[in-house]
Amino acid sequence: QVQLVESGGGLVQAGGSLRLSCTASGRTVRNYDMAWFRQPAGKEREFVAVRRWSDGVTHYADSVKGRFTISRDNVKTMVYLQMNSLKPEDTAVYCCAARSSGDSDWAFWGQGTQVTVSS
Repeated sequence: QVQLVESGGGLVQAGGSLRLSCTASGRTVRNYDMAWFRQPAGKEREFVAVRRWSDGVTHYADSVKGRFTISRDNVKTMVYLQMNSLKPEDTAVYCCAARSSGDSDWAFWGQGTQVTVSS
Protein backbone atom coordinates (compact mmCIF):
# COMPACT_ATOMS: atom_id res chain seq x y z
CA GLN A 1 0.00 0.00 0.00
CA VAL A 2 0.99 3.62 -0.31
CA GLN A 3 2.90 5.02 2.64
CA LEU A 4 2.82 8.74 3.34
CA VAL A 5 5.46 10.52 5.39
CA GLU A 6 5.20 14.11 6.60
CA SER A 7 8.03 16.45 7.44
CA GLY A 8 8.60 20.11 8.17
CA GLY A 9 6.83 20.48 11.48
CA GLY A 10 8.36 22.25 14.42
CA LEU A 11 8.13 25.16 16.79
CA VAL A 12 7.38 28.62 15.44
CA GLN A 13 6.39 31.97 16.89
CA ALA A 14 2.93 33.35 16.28
CA GLY A 15 2.90 35.22 12.99
CA GLY A 16 5.60 33.02 11.53
CA SER A 17 5.51 30.49 8.73
CA LEU A 18 6.17 26.82 8.11
CA ARG A 19 5.98 24.58 5.08
CA LEU A 20 4.95 20.98 5.56
CA SER A 21 5.82 18.29 3.05
CA CYS A 22 4.29 14.88 2.42
CA THR A 23 5.86 12.19 0.28
CA ALA A 24 4.50 8.88 -0.98
CA SER A 25 6.78 5.87 -0.89
CA GLY A 26 7.72 4.02 -4.04
CA ARG A 27 6.71 4.64 -7.59
CA THR A 28 3.12 4.63 -8.68
CA VAL A 29 1.04 5.58 -11.66
CA ARG A 30 -2.08 6.00 -9.56
CA ASN A 31 -3.49 9.48 -9.35
CA TYR A 32 -4.59 10.85 -6.00
CA ASP A 33 -6.47 13.64 -4.42
CA MET A 34 -4.30 14.93 -1.59
CA ALA A 35 -5.34 16.59 1.63
CA TRP A 36 -4.15 17.85 4.98
CA PHE A 37 -5.88 17.25 8.29
CA ARG A 38 -4.89 18.25 11.78
CA GLN A 39 -5.65 17.16 15.31
CA PRO A 40 -5.02 19.46 18.25
CA ALA A 41 -4.18 17.72 21.51
CA GLY A 42 -7.32 16.42 23.17
CA LYS A 43 -9.53 17.35 20.24
CA GLU A 44 -10.98 15.69 17.17
CA ARG A 45 -9.23 15.56 13.83
CA GLU A 46 -10.34 18.28 11.45
CA PHE A 47 -10.06 19.00 7.77
CA VAL A 48 -7.56 21.65 6.68
CA ALA A 49 -7.13 21.63 2.91
CA VAL A 50 -7.52 19.45 -0.18
CA ARG A 51 -6.27 19.57 -3.75
CA ARG A 52 -8.10 17.58 -6.38
CA TRP A 53 -6.01 15.66 -8.90
CA SER A 54 -8.36 15.97 -11.84
CA ASP A 55 -8.41 19.75 -12.11
CA GLY A 56 -6.31 21.13 -9.27
CA VAL A 57 -9.29 22.67 -7.50
CA THR A 58 -8.56 23.39 -3.86
CA HIS A 59 -10.73 23.84 -0.78
CA TYR A 60 -9.81 25.11 2.65
CA ALA A 61 -11.29 25.12 6.08
CA ASP A 62 -12.62 28.54 6.99
CA SER A 63 -10.14 28.76 9.84
CA VAL A 64 -7.14 28.71 7.50
CA LYS A 65 -8.41 30.50 4.39
CA GLY A 66 -6.06 33.25 3.31
CA ARG A 67 -3.23 31.88 5.45
CA PHE A 68 -2.58 28.32 4.25
CA THR A 69 -1.90 27.10 0.73
CA ILE A 70 -1.91 23.50 -0.45
CA SER A 71 0.12 22.54 -3.50
CA ARG A 72 1.48 19.39 -5.05
CA ASP A 73 4.09 17.98 -7.35
CA ASN A 74 2.22 15.47 -9.47
CA VAL A 75 5.34 13.85 -10.87
CA LYS A 76 6.72 13.09 -7.42
CA THR A 77 3.31 12.54 -5.83
CA MET A 78 4.12 15.05 -3.14
CA VAL A 79 1.94 17.55 -1.39
CA TYR A 80 2.86 20.68 0.54
CA LEU A 81 1.13 22.91 3.01
CA GLN A 82 2.47 26.44 3.21
CA MET A 83 1.34 27.96 6.49
CA ASN A 84 1.64 31.69 7.01
CA SER A 85 0.52 34.02 9.78
CA LEU A 86 0.44 31.11 12.19
CA LYS A 87 -1.61 31.35 15.35
CA PRO A 88 -1.36 29.41 18.61
CA GLU A 89 -4.66 27.73 17.77
CA ASP A 90 -2.96 26.19 14.73
CA THR A 91 -0.97 23.99 17.10
CA ALA A 92 -1.73 20.37 16.21
CA VAL A 93 -0.44 17.18 14.70
CA TYR A 94 -0.77 17.60 10.95
CA CYS A 95 -1.37 14.57 8.74
CA CYS A 96 -1.50 14.22 4.99
CA ALA A 97 -3.96 11.89 3.33
CA ALA A 98 -4.50 10.48 -0.14
CA ARG A 99 -7.31 8.91 -2.10
CA SER A 100 -7.79 7.71 -5.64
CA SER A 101 -9.45 10.48 -7.58
CA GLY A 102 -12.47 8.29 -8.24
CA ASP A 103 -12.99 7.33 -4.60
CA SER A 104 -14.79 9.06 -1.76
CA ASP A 105 -12.74 7.70 1.14
CA TRP A 106 -9.28 8.73 2.32
CA ALA A 107 -7.47 5.42 2.09
CA PHE A 108 -3.93 6.42 3.01
CA TRP A 109 -2.64 8.45 5.92
CA GLY A 110 0.71 9.67 7.11
CA GLN A 111 1.96 9.38 10.67
CA GLY A 112 1.73 13.09 11.32
CA THR A 113 4.11 15.90 12.15
CA GLN A 114 3.81 18.19 15.15
CA VAL A 115 3.34 21.91 14.62
CA THR A 116 3.57 24.08 17.71
CA VAL A 117 2.90 27.81 17.55
CA SER A 118 3.97 29.82 20.56
CA SER A 119 2.33 33.07 21.61
